[in-house]
Amino acid sequence: MSFLDLYLSRNPLLTSSNDQGEVSSIVYGVPFDSTHSYRPGARFGPDAIREAFNNIEIFFPDFGIDLESINIEDLGNLHQTVVATEMLDMTGKVTAELIKRQKPLVILGGEHLITLGTYLSFPKDTGYIVFDAHYDLRDEYADQRLSHAACLRRIIEKRGAENIIHVGARAFVKEELVFKEEHKVKTVSDKDIRAGNGAKLIKDAISTFDKIYLSVDLDVLDPAFAPGVGNPEAVGISSRELFDMLHSLQEKKIPGADIVELCPQYDNGATSSIAAKVMALVIAINQKK
Repeated sequence: MSFLDLYLSRNPLLTSSNDQGEVSSIVYGVPFDSTHSYRPGARFGPDAIREAFNNIEIFFPDFGIDLESINIEDLGNLHQTVVATEMLDMTGKVTAELIKRQKPLVILGGEHLITLGTYLSFPKDTGYIVFDAHYDLRDEYADQRLSHAACLRRIIEKRGAENIIHVGARAFVKEELVFKEEHKVKTVSDKDIRAGNGAKLIKDAISTFDKIYLSVDLDVLDPAFAPGVGNPEAVGISSRELFDMLHSLQEKKIPGADIVELCPQYDNGATSSIAAKVMALVIAINQKK
């Protein structure tokens, strides 16, 4: 039996794309937030992103691409569980099966721990760029090693840091700085972005990769732009700065991406709109190739 049949709800909610013709991108959601440490509710994020996507403009004149005219296949959400190991097992199996279809994937979270199940399913030479206010490099949080606050550390322990680029950190503990330095994790700092250098530094950093996996934790944005997140951190970047940096990825293949940490109950609609625009941009970038 296919893991897709076993683990996915098959209840798609995206309605704004064309369901005819060859599939251009595949979307599925992971409604998981059991290791949250501040605001619960990211499990409701996937459907909120879909609702926003269905109600924003998805025509990209700079690319000459209208997403309403292409086939975006929505497979629904992974079955919900509160057990991190179970979620990671399901997510890994579903992602690995979908990779064989050779179509770009967009995974909607859910908390950031889901990336441990998705990214590690891609080939080892796939670059990984993550936008996040936090490093997520703790060894454990609240006595849990499988936590949204430790997910990047678990990835580095399994894959090394050679292909990792972290963008936008502004809230962390000393333990994480020590680990980052020991493992020589490449970063584009919050200060780099404020100085106007983010897009160029990212373009330089990804130049050696043929393909990249993108992870966007919405708390990389200042709460003024994205109030509906699990762990809001003040003095962050603007939505314009984020999208300028995302546009710097457009010359690369993005076979996989996730958008995480949206908590709809704390949102005024702004955060879900940004998340939907991120999804639309990633799909449009891949459509250019």
